[in-house]
Amino acid sequence: MEFRFELALCAALEAPDRVVSRQLGAGIENPGGRIVDVCVLTPGPGFDRRAAIAPDRIPDPAIEATVGPGEAVSLGEAFDLPPDRAEAVAERAAAIGYLERERRDGRPVVRATARYPDDWVDSLTAIENKPDLGTPGDLAAQLRYDVALGLFDEVVLATASYVTRAHLNRIPESVGVWRFDPDTGERDVVREPTPLDPDAPGVEIREERGLRTDVALVGPAAKARKRRRIAERAYGKGWRPDLPACAHATTTADGRPYCDRFDRVVDPGRDCGVTCDSHDPADPPETDRDRLRDERTAWVADPAGGGPRRQSGLSRFL
Repeated sequence: MEFRFELALCAALEAPDRVVSRQLGAGIENPGGRIVDVCVLTPGPGFDRRAAIAPDRIPDPAIEATVGPGEAVSLGEAFDLPPDRAEAVAERAAAIGYLERERRDGRPVVRATARYPDDWVDSLTAIENKPDLGTPGDLAAQLRYDVALGLFDEVVLATASYVTRAHLNRIPESVGVWRFDPDTGERDVVREPTPLDPDAPGVEIREERGLRTDVALVGPAAKARKRRRIAERAYGKGWRPDLPACAHATTTADGRPYCDRFDRVVDPGRDCGVTCDSHDPADPPETDRDRLRDERTAWVADPAGGGPRRQSGLSRFL
């Protein structure tokens, strides 16, 4: 249920003035310690320049490298990395179009194809999905983590449940709440989120047990670096999963994996494959996910096509 809810929400959030992605790591001291269900990126002034570079995620070490669009420099000068790692990063960055590679006097050198814009993201919104508030699991702890760290500009809880005052009292008051119907795509704002401060120091909750909570203090520079990584990951990844390799598989109009045999959206990682009694091996259904994403969001499949069509903040989501 939660997977189908998540994909329906992503499809409903898509618009030409934002980028939607899902399942992104949001931990800093412990990178895998927090996975955000959905992230919404709204473009900043430099978005056109970022979109013009590449439709793929640019590796963070390439962005941080001492290299620009001017004179080419050697790998050793550009990257503070072991030689084999520097080579791998340069190769990947060149493959997606961020770096150009050549050899001078027998040495490999690199040059950036464009100056990386620091202002291409206006805001990042984290959305935690919990369709059934009757089985909240670690919901309260996850939301406390997000608010204490302050990595995102706003944090929202999305649910299909009727939201009571008791529910609201159990989660941080700065967290916004949406009631979302995955069948109709309609959203009601139960509570607006309070903006957080990503530029301020944050507290990363590492472990809560009994009367003790282990935390790590995180400075603004570490948060800014993580935000850039999240933004790059969101831009390159999107939200649509790989489709099942089954004769019964098809897609909805917005690109969600759908099973004709069971007449519903499916989770390819859990519902499909040899564990399904109706599995009929076949090539995955053909669908142009890049075209859908390009048409429905600010992401640009072909950088020659330009940048975002317009800009907006979270207040315009509805």
